[in-house]
Amino acid sequence: MCMVIFAPIFAICAFATCGGYHGHLQVKVDCADRSQSNMSIDIDFGYPFRLHEVHFKAPMCEAKREEVIFLDGNFSSSAQFFLTVGVFAFLYSLLATIVYVFYQKKYLRNNRGPLVDFVVSVIFSSLWLVSSCCWAKTLSDIKTATNPTQVLLLISACRTQENKCTATQEPLWSQLNTSAVFGFVNVVLWTGNIWFVFKETGWYKTGQRYPTRSASGKRSSEMRHRLYSESSFEQPVEGFAPQLYRQESFNQQVSRQGSFNQAQVNLSLPHAYLGKPIIYEGGNKVASQGPMIFVNEM
Repeated sequence: MCMVIFAPIFAICAFATCGGYHGHLQVKVDCADRSQSNMSIDIDFGYPFRLHEVHFKAPMCEAKREEVIFLDGNFSSSAQFFLTVGVFAFLYSLLATIVYVFYQKKYLRNNRGPLVDFVVSVIFSSLWLVSSCCWAKTLSDIKTATNPTQVLLLISACRTQENKCTATQEPLWSQLNTSAVFGFVNVVLWTGNIWFVFKETGWYKTGQRYPTRSASGKRSSEMRHRLYSESSFEQPVEGFAPQLYRQESFNQQVSRQGSFNQAQVNLSLPHAYLGKPIIYEGGNKVASQGPMIFVNEM
């Protein structure tokens, strides 16, 4: 099955690229008073993307003070949901691989294994679809919250025109983009696995045992019947003469056989003749004579 081979691999790739991400953003603040400038402000963030807990210090360019700034947003729920689905999908697919390889007979016994596998595949397909969509939307929000332009607006010194603020290093998003892609690949993989598991269940086998004629099958049957009828009527008239002759010969043989059988019956049965009955009166005298039966033995 395709799930046995590819599901554990793509599940690992999905949650590993998401859970193992670390982003780095670097900005600099060039104050009008160069002595208060900070040319390297590092901002690090990563899974589970609780950005409201990520903070950094930036100069205020006034009275030699610094302020503590926190990023905006908490995106941990969608990220943890995506990673949890990936971990459980990996564990189940690994367990299914062991059952398919070493316990194939027990898996097919009483049709319980395929039914459980079918239900679980439907559940994981739905979970992968929901989690991947949520994670793709959350990833877009994370990119917006960590955008250098958005981060610089949080620094009060950057709101003054005399000070110059720029981003020297932006975070790389290729790893998180890959995790979102792997999420949708798992959706396709688990959805396709539903069909392969369904073929192992008793529902599919019952449908194969009692197939129904489709519309195309009925049309093809009608077409064959029509072609056969047309070909039968298009035969030449001469072709019926031998058939009629054979039919008459067969009828004559049947009539002869019937006559022969009747003759045998007449020979084997005795002939019976009806006569008049005889009525006796007193003194054994014949009063009247009725029908009588005479048997002529052969």
